[in-house]
Amino acid sequence: MKVALCFIISYDHSLNKEHIWREWIEANAGMINVYFHYKDYSKIKSAWIKDHAIPTKYIAETTYYHVVPAYMNLLSYAHHHDPKNQWFCMLTDACVPIISPQHFRQLFLQYFDYSIFSWKKAWWNVYLQKRANLHRLTEEFHLGNDPWFVLKREDAFACVRFALSCNVMYNRVCEGGLANESVFAIILHGLKLLGNVKNEISHATDWEKMSSPTSPYVFKHGTASDIQFINTFLETHKYAMFLRKVDPSFPDDILTEFIRRPAPTIVYTSATDSVYFTLFLSAICTSFLCWLIVMYPLLVMLGLWGCSFLGWWLL
Repeated sequence: MKVALCFIISYDHSLNKEHIWREWIEANAGMINVYFHYKDYSKIKSAWIKDHAIPTKYIAETTYYHVVPAYMNLLSYAHHHDPKNQWFCMLTDACVPIISPQHFRQLFLQYFDYSIFSWKKAWWNVYLQKRANLHRLTEEFHLGNDPWFVLKREDAFACVRFALSCNVMYNRVCEGGLANESVFAIILHGLKLLGNVKNEISHATDWEKMSSPTSPYVFKHGTASDIQFINTFLETHKYAMFLRKVDPSFPDDILTEFIRRPAPTIVYTSATDSVYFTLFLSAICTSFLCWLIVMYPLLVMLGLWGCSFLGWWLL
């Protein structure tokens, strides 16, 4: 099983903390695939980002208010690129990890069969604010979701398939602004999948000190209140893995301190026991197979020698 880190970048086509990301990913390199959706390939300066950029035929025209096609194309490509991709983490250029690679691996192995997806009833007046055109839907679908989240493979595929169906409801929602903050909850609810997600926040975000009427606080200086917010968020949200929005100037040493913290002790359940037993059994079988391959010639020789000795003894 693998994790697909799905970045949507624009503007200067960079990743605010690329060096932090690369070091963090390297610790779980065999378990992680990286994908970038961009606007203009010629604006990408980083060779690493270019190496992980999705093909141009998957690039969708987007704006701040209309970005859902980029989500769907990115999910579609990552889904088909590697059948082992099980988690799809949606990220921006201003996201950073705030847990250790070991802690991330632990969460993945425990909850790989769940989407970590925060949603609730629309928190705005749908008749005054026309976002996502919710006023044109029945009250059942007046839903909102965090715009950045983690989807399991089956839920990611369900969203992509729904988008490709040219569903009237899907098109109506996407025609409204900021549809990415509603359309995924609407799709999963319509397909009777929403009740199976972990309704939890995966991306720590400070909406109390907003940087604009539609954008959360930008972590820039690494103040005491910034550190306290991250600490408190991690303590109260067990599925939090990433932080947004982070400015390029945010101190690296603060992020490094967070991502070097040891992973918490695992509380085993029947589900985690099953996962780890399967991994243990797989490791044992692989080791035995390797031993058998290496020892096969010697075993054959010993068998022939044993047969010869037995024949001589019987005579």
